[in-house]
Amino acid sequence: MVTNKTVPTGADVDLFLSAISPEARLADGVRLDALFREVTGFPPVMWGPSMVGYGRYHYRYASGREGDFLATGFSPRKAAFSIYIMPGYADFSDILARLGKHRTGKSCLYVTRLSDIDLDVLAELIEAGLEDLARHWPVFPA
Repeated sequence: MVTNKTVPTGADVDLFLSAISPEARLADGVRLDALFREVTGFPPVMWGPSMVGYGRYHYRYASGREGDFLATGFSPRKAAFSIYIMPGYADFSDILARLGKHRTGKSCLYVTRLSDIDLDVLAELIEAGLEDLARHWPVFPA
């Protein structure tokens, strides 16, 4: 049975966020944390060494593979913030068109700096992502 490599670690989220540099990036990380807490109502949990997750879901595929993963969250990567809108089933193009400067992956949004985007639209996207996820898998506090 294959297990996920990315699991909750119990590491201190505030300590992780405080290590972000430079200062402007640190401020963006703290703002993202506050936004995710507000929108989700979930406390943050470290998933792996660098992902801050809010909520979790348990999935079980037809193949029999199952596991737990973060419901939504972000990671302050070197080039951009990776923002996770899981699991990527829905078309959020109408929201993304209003977001501002970003790039996308399957279940990931890449934002270089928060000043490039509309945070109210990001909040709307996070909420829409959680609602979509809950239609496929139950979402729980982490």
